[in-house]
Amino acid sequence: METQSQVVDRLRSAFRSGITIPEEFRRAQLTRLMSMMKDNEELILKALHKDLAKPKFETILSEIEIVVNDLHYAINNFSSWMQPEYVGKNLATKLDTCFVRREPLGVVLIIGAWNYPLQLLILPMIGAIAAGNCAIIKPSEVSAATDSLVAELIPKYLSKDCYAVVRGGAEETKALLKNRFDHIFYTGSQNVARSILQAASVHLTPVTLELGGKCPCFIYGRVNVVAAARRLVWAKYFNAGQSCVAPDYVLCSAATRDALLPALRQALEEFYGKEPQTCPDLSRIATPRHWTRLMDLLGRSSGKVVVGGESNEEDKYIAPTVLVDVAEDDVLMQEEIFGPILPILTVESLEEGIEFINRKEKALALYVFSDESSVVKTVLEKTSSGGFCSNDGIVHMTLPSLPFGGVGASGWGSYHGRWSFETFSHRRGCMLRGWALERLNGLRYPPYSEDKLSWLRWTTSPTSSCSLM
Repeated sequence: METQSQVVDRLRSAFRSGITIPEEFRRAQLTRLMSMMKDNEELILKALHKDLAKPKFETILSEIEIVVNDLHYAINNFSSWMQPEYVGKNLATKLDTCFVRREPLGVVLIIGAWNYPLQLLILPMIGAIAAGNCAIIKPSEVSAATDSLVAELIPKYLSKDCYAVVRGGAEETKALLKNRFDHIFYTGSQNVARSILQAASVHLTPVTLELGGKCPCFIYGRVNVVAAARRLVWAKYFNAGQSCVAPDYVLCSAATRDALLPALRQALEEFYGKEPQTCPDLSRIATPRHWTRLMDLLGRSSGKVVVGGESNEEDKYIAPTVLVDVAEDDVLMQEEIFGPILPILTVESLEEGIEFINRKEKALALYVFSDESSVVKTVLEKTSSGGFCSNDGIVHMTLPSLPFGGVGASGWGSYHGRWSFETFSHRRGCMLRGWALERLNGLRYPPYSEDKLSWLRWTTSPTSSCSLM
């Protein structure tokens, strides 16, 4: 059995051979990855249900279709992404060929997360393959069934010389990070991200961090309360709230809260019935440890539970829960909840809500619900977040033409569609020169003079390019 360093060395040798560079090779691997997703749908469904009790509907949407759509997008477009990007020139470079060339980085490492254990591995891998890299993927050991399935399928469908799966827990990951990679792509918590950065700094390895944070949902002004409640409930309790882009808390006026609560109760009953624990459409908490953390937060909160609150440790079940009278310094507001618990906080003006949001770390996603376009525009322009969506939740991340990623504490870098390709590419600035215009080039040679300097400044200025573009 190979050691981790032997796997890295083997992939580096493959990369240096140039095997991943041709468009035909990349296309073949992406096509095989597509086959892997389609051929093994039933196995994927079983693995995700075993790991998270994830309903078939949610698995197909969030683990299969989102990946298949991104694959289609990449296969149809990556040939054009590979093409040189020609740039404008000035008089001094009039006869030169100047362009940006996208080149693969080399051997990259992709570390996935347990809440969407297939999607969060394969989506970045699509970009790594399309950009011509070799890749090692590290599934989360928490989602053990998916971890095992990925380790079985990847070698069956993709080149063993260029792509590998490394398994294990925290210690194995720590050892893996001692190897030199050309890029590390990590999805997970901020605490682990700090360790990733420390390990990467030893080799000066660039890192993409897809983290989380407390994504606000600000409801203000005129709003369709029934529709807002349904969309909020879907976005919050999808995958039992274990989504990095789930609405983490709601900000609204007291009047809006009072109108929203009955609509939330109605939507929850329509979606999950009077006994949510018996509903097959509600996922479970990933592990007993995660269940205990969530119940501890709920128990220490000073907020008032007005919906849900029921739980079952053996079943790793927590009912969809809503709390009101939650203070800004409440325990539920100190960290990302990452579960089916929704605090509602009150603010009485647009400015107060925006100030509240801006006091917090920048979120991975920010949601505003309002029928008033001026409200949406104001929140958009006066806040910062990784992504933004009005009058819905989560759906912005399903469009492969939009970049997905955080800002500040919620992450570094972005991916999905072309943005994945760019993440795993080096943009190499290239200038191809001949021997013409040597007299013009002579302006830069000693002996220097004020006259030469004046001419040289003119030939390299932006205004000298006007008649030459």
